[in-house]
Amino acid sequence: MSLLIKGVQIVDGSGGEPYKADVLVQKNIISAIGNLKGKDTERVIDGLGHYMTPGFIDVHNNADHYLSLFNNPAQNNFIKQGITTIIGGHCGASLAPLLYGELSSIRKWADPHDINVNWHTLREFLDTLKKVSIGLNFGTLVGHSTIRRALVGERSRLLQRELDVFKGVLERAMNEGAFGFSSGLGYVHGKSASKNELREFIDIVGKFGGIYSVHLRDEGKNIVESVKEIAGAIKGSGVPTLISHFRPIKGYEKEFKEALQYIIETEGLYFDIYPYDVSVRPLYTLLPEWAQVENIEAMLERVRNRKTAELVEKDLVGLPADDIVIGGVPHHEYLVGKTVGDVARNLGVSPERALLYIMDVTSLRAVVFYKDVNDDLLKEVLLNDKAFIASHSKGVMLGEYMVHERSLGSFPKYLDLVVSGGKLPLEDAVMRITSKPAEFFGVRGRGVIKEGNVADLVILDKSDYKPKDVIVGGKVFGEEPTRGDVLYHKS
Repeated sequence: MSLLIKGVQIVDGSGGEPYKADVLVQKNIISAIGNLKGKDTERVIDGLGHYMTPGFIDVHNNADHYLSLFNNPAQNNFIKQGITTIIGGHCGASLAPLLYGELSSIRKWADPHDINVNWHTLREFLDTLKKVSIGLNFGTLVGHSTIRRALVGERSRLLQRELDVFKGVLERAMNEGAFGFSSGLGYVHGKSASKNELREFIDIVGKFGGIYSVHLRDEGKNIVESVKEIAGAIKGSGVPTLISHFRPIKGYEKEFKEALQYIIETEGLYFDIYPYDVSVRPLYTLLPEWAQVENIEAMLERVRNRKTAELVEKDLVGLPADDIVIGGVPHHEYLVGKTVGDVARNLGVSPERALLYIMDVTSLRAVVFYKDVNDDLLKEVLLNDKAFIASHSKGVMLGEYMVHERSLGSFPKYLDLVVSGGKLPLEDAVMRITSKPAEFFGVRGRGVIKEGNVADLVILDKSDYKPKDVIVGGKVFGEEPTRGDVLYHKS
């Protein structure tokens, strides 16, 4: 199909000032930019002086963790907000490679039995995804915990003879198109990894020109030490590194500011962030540190054992029960949308006892929305040059009841805060969500509006910067089904 978009102000993603032009799209490619009056095309959109930008790139997306890539592949909730490309495989968990064809690493987010797995290698997974026909573009990192737990099971120990096997699996996945490597050091199956182990994998990623993404060991009291650990692991590697969901947790603002300054001063170290004051966390992470051991089954045993449950309950005293909302529970939908405080009042028990009850009945397989972020400091950090903007959210499942706003409006909210709020010019804000992430991850043919690039485009209302039209691969969202590309990183 040929498409002409007339009379737009192009914000091309490079950081340059907007300029007026028409844009011609043939099939899925931008074929011409300029004064194109009189062109005969199958479809015309009158831009009416609105802004046109490249499609937004969501650098940390969880549609894979929640399996919505398969259960709702259209991914409309992302496309509506201008997102045309998402990167998955973060926090140590990816859908490939799978040594034994099972998805234990995503159990904290979703039920692995909800889909049929017919792949092992990364190439096989990406081939499968092509048949699913997702509505936008998808690229993935390789998850550290996904491979590690396949090699050592649920044991918490250093890798020994398995190290060489792991390195071979990672190298093959990078060769097959992975964009990099991720680890979730704050989760049970990532905690055993040493700095030396991580460096072995980071060096492999460096050979392919990939990136490293990391969920820190501690995002609160020990956040400075956690950031310094990563800085030490990547030192001299030349591997660009992204700290996941780096945000100011309430009560630890001083430590956060010190960690932020360290990131600013460290070459090659960046972070991603979302514009909301709520963390989305697996339920088990609310357990005291000593109870977060081995696997979900072992942690659940501590919750259900009377003696250890009493110790857990004591350590949970003071948790802000009305700030914790149950956001997602496979097969226990009646709990969704309730706060821990709501459950406590309904049962007539303490908030601590109510949280134990929730952990018990859900078998710890739930996700909570926890309002624990300092919003004022967060808004400052959004402007930092080392920040990448992300939704950190999932694709919305059909018929789903409780959906956090960041699944629906992260990027429009970002533009509202920084552009409408007068903090950044539009061209600067757009660059941060288009060409900057495209260059960082090595996403080719996207991120900038220029002839020859793929026609992933967004038309923003000139009055409030909200998306009016979104074009994915030359197809106008809402007029015809969009189909994104499965992306391969090429070093």
